[in-house]
Amino acid sequence: MADATYSDVPGAPAEERIDPRRLIAFVAMVFGMFMAILDIQIVSASLAEIQAGLNAGADEISWVQTSYLIAEVIMIPLSGTLARILSTRILFTVSAAGFTAASVLAATATNIDQMIVYRAIQGFIGGGMIPSVFAAAYTIFPRSKQAIIAPVIGLVATLAPTIGPTVGGYLSSYFSWHWLFLINLGPGVVVAALAWLLIDFDEPEFNLAKSFDWLGFIGMAVFLGALEFVLEEGPANDWLADETILIFSIVMTIGAILFFYRAFTASFPVVDLGAFRNINFAFGSVFSFVMGIGLYGLTYLYPLYLGRIRGYDSLMIGETVFVTGIAMFLCAPMSGALSARVDPRIMLLLGFLGFGVSTWMLTPIDAEWDFWELFLPQIIRGASLMFCMVTITNLALGTLPVDRLKSASGLFNLTRNLGGAVGLAAITTLLSDRSDLHYARIAETVTSANRTAVETLDNLAANFDASGLSGADAALNQLTGMVQQQAWVMAFADVSWILTMLFAGLALGALAMKKPPSGGAPAGH
Repeated sequence: MADATYSDVPGAPAEERIDPRRLIAFVAMVFGMFMAILDIQIVSASLAEIQAGLNAGADEISWVQTSYLIAEVIMIPLSGTLARILSTRILFTVSAAGFTAASVLAATATNIDQMIVYRAIQGFIGGGMIPSVFAAAYTIFPRSKQAIIAPVIGLVATLAPTIGPTVGGYLSSYFSWHWLFLINLGPGVVVAALAWLLIDFDEPEFNLAKSFDWLGFIGMAVFLGALEFVLEEGPANDWLADETILIFSIVMTIGAILFFYRAFTASFPVVDLGAFRNINFAFGSVFSFVMGIGLYGLTYLYPLYLGRIRGYDSLMIGETVFVTGIAMFLCAPMSGALSARVDPRIMLLLGFLGFGVSTWMLTPIDAEWDFWELFLPQIIRGASLMFCMVTITNLALGTLPVDRLKSASGLFNLTRNLGGAVGLAAITTLLSDRSDLHYARIAETVTSANRTAVETLDNLAANFDASGLSGADAALNQLTGMVQQQAWVMAFADVSWILTMLFAGLALGALAMKKPPSGGAPAGH
């Protein structure tokens, strides 16, 4: 049978050789997933260049990233159903080819409207590649090989968004922003060709298309799309105080009601939520959600600090945050070896404690921190990401029956992406609120009664007068900027404390779990 797996064979020896054809197909799928996840963050450090190239407004350019995220978050849970109907071979080939074509279109965009449409197409079609890799890893490889495979997909899923700003910074600095998208052309064609020629581990069930739940799909698309929009735009628009955010929140609620109603009543729901009955999958999804906060939240915070406080350009930011990627790459083999020998609760404990330590080390930050002050926190964060990702993936997907893997892998990846979206929204809101609070408190002390403040203002005014500028006004503006900068750095430290508490709590939660069964095939075999 085409859908039989090595772990299905009774008494299969642990050293059984993996089919080279399937191994090459899996490598191609992993590379496709890497491209799709990389493109989430590859534009983040180069938005200014894209804005200038397209003559876009400051309020429009963020949609280059938002449109991709909204479209991708809709496709990810849908991919499980599409893989059953079309087969992994057809879905992955179409996704890789469509993603590549949309990347080329994005490179040819001449205005912001075209770019937003092309990025949405790119995110939606490319999102079909991500869950397929997780499902394939637990379908075609025997359990004895999963200690090797899990670190590979874990490394790719976490490394891609981490190094996205680095890759984007290099491409836009040495070439042009067009190469952020053109870089996908060659690899995309190769991945699509290999997927069509080599993927053979399941068969399509075209008859299921007749039962496709269009009503449930509409509800899911409205729910997840509106949710992503609210989380992306809410922090900058005062949340429900903004009429547009309020309308989208209402639409999101209606979509959620429709989606969940159909998920529990339709004969063939667009997303099968039954995987959550598996305790390990349910716990793993919660951990995945929080890991998304750590992954995407800190990938956002580091470049923000380096750009706003240190004045780094996109290339300098990329070179600084690349440290995390190096740590992840070096720790991947160790995390895989330990996952086969160490209690997964201990792995999660070490991983989330490491996250907590890395954010705790950021709490004394000031405006003078540079590469070396951020070096060790990034190393610890990179190692912790690998410990968490490998363990969480095995915990969530390793004990599920094969017939649930396609849908479950979509849900699993969705929780990580939603965790990132929620985390970014919360972090942005906290930074804004806490910086306003600190600014007000500092401003209260910067008065004529504060001798240090008066001396600083006089010195600044004298420097400006010597330069032929209006000393008093310029000095006051610069002092205001200094207070704002200090307030923002203090807010950054506050967010680091909150993240430290969150990760420490998850570490304790890992100890409260029951140890999952070891050995044997996934449940249902």
